[in-house]
Amino acid sequence: MFKSLLRTTPALRRVAFNAAPRVTRTALFSTTRVTMNTISYKLNKGSHVYKYLSGDGPEYVKYTPEHEWLAVFPDTSAFVGITDYASEALGDVTYVELPEVGDKVEVGDVIGSVESVKSASEIYSPVAGEIVAVNTDLNSNPTILNIDPMGNGWIAHIKLDDPEAVKESAELMGIEEYTASLAEES
Repeated sequence: MFKSLLRTTPALRRVAFNAAPRVTRTALFSTTRVTMNTISYKLNKGSHVYKYLSGDGPEYVKYTPEHEWLAVFPDTSAFVGITDYASEALGDVTYVELPEVGDKVEVGDVIGSVESVKSASEIYSPVAGEIVAVNTDLNSNPTILNIDPMGNGWIAHIKLDDPEAVKESAELMGIEEYTASLAEES
């Protein structure tokens, strides 16, 4: 998703590991508050995605080198979205183009795009299957991708053609492998 953006903007490659404190001051009381920039690569447990089906969360979550995540459930369906890293790299999201329900997709097909004040990036399908739902909340409130990209900011819900192929895919990474790949990029 963000290969071209990351190639042209080296500072964005480091955004996931930016742990420098951020200082804010309030003028009225002259107090200082220090917060740490943190990014999580786990699904938001309070989100629709996590609560889908039984509320116990997905069977597993995978990540792509293009910074998309995939949460696979026992009913052979999966939710797709962008990672916190991608959301931070994009900046303030202004528009999201969603796929059409009923579309058949193959691995690598473009299923939408995200536009922000910094850039525009395509979203690629990490799996083959049929789009069974899209997150229409993003039409009226695209900033959900900035607030909760790993949960309520999901892009599409896909019925998988071959769930076993997804589980065994060499291109999809677990969380440890994904975070290690980010360290290599920076």
